[in-house]
Amino acid sequence: MAAPREPVTVTITGAGGQIGYALLFRIASGEILGHDTPVRLRLLEIPQGLHAAEGTALELLDSAFPLLRSVEVTDVPSSAFDGTNVALLLGARPRSAGMERADLLEANAAIFAPQGEAINEHAASDVRVLVVGNPANTNALIAASHAPDVPTERFTAMTRLDHNRAIAQLALKIEVPVTAIDGVIVWGNHSATQYPDVSHATVDGRPVSELVDAEWLDEVFVPRVARRGAQIIEVRGASSAASAASAAIDHVYDWVNGTSEHWTSAGVTTGGTNADAATAYGVPEGLVCSLPVKSVGGEWVVATGLEISADARAHIDASVAELAEERDAVRALGLL
Repeated sequence: MAAPREPVTVTITGAGGQIGYALLFRIASGEILGHDTPVRLRLLEIPQGLHAAEGTALELLDSAFPLLRSVEVTDVPSSAFDGTNVALLLGARPRSAGMERADLLEANAAIFAPQGEAINEHAASDVRVLVVGNPANTNALIAASHAPDVPTERFTAMTRLDHNRAIAQLALKIEVPVTAIDGVIVWGNHSATQYPDVSHATVDGRPVSELVDAEWLDEVFVPRVARRGAQIIEVRGASSAASAASAAIDHVYDWVNGTSEHWTSAGVTTGGTNADAATAYGVPEGLVCSLPVKSVGGEWVVATGLEISADARAHIDASVAELAEERDAVRALGLL
């Protein structure tokens, strides 16, 4: 009989919010790491959100999950990240009416810089960080820059939701299960400039280009995926929650357990071990950019050697330029 696994400590920030509520029960059930891995949950909230997180903690305990070893709720980052193996940074400052982008970036830096510092000082040596709170790519860059002792490759931003949206739209259009689709890529920023690319995608081995026309891809598919979040807010009256939680689970599960020969999409740092591959796609160092990645040995590795069309190049360059502008704006504020 195999020895029981040691519990993994998972920290969730903004845990009292809607994404946290949709996410926590699935983590406790074993979906994020595997059904043989016990978990300890740390729920970090701002003081105003503590009661909501405490209520969720009571429900988690009442669910009697076999893999759940403990639940702690705190508003102190050093306690929340103590010994953390996996950190999911959900909480962020949303953009309000009339708010300038520089103000938004500065407000989020006040959140993610201290969290990066706390991760640097207190997290486990194998910590993996997924930033979900928007602007996710630049928030991940801020957090990573304040954790100098943690390899930059351990900080990622979530574009798996965009990746999943792209697959779902193709499946609906072609009338196939989502499992039939492979090879989709989301490039760039988690914003309206992102580029969902199907030039390497297949449906049961057939190129997507043989099954859908270019006009639909350009005029319907690309803008629909890029603006899906806004559509959900308009229809639902609130931003994506359950789908975001599901994408976070997909991201971390694949990161930990591997993707075999298939790639997915993730916002990864373009320095360190990914520098050469990112540069080959025209993405400079010093950004967190969505790229095609495989999980090998518990690390994200950028898929290499993919041809980029002139049209795709223009889309990618525009999204990368936006990321560079956000980085430069944060740097000008003295926050990097």
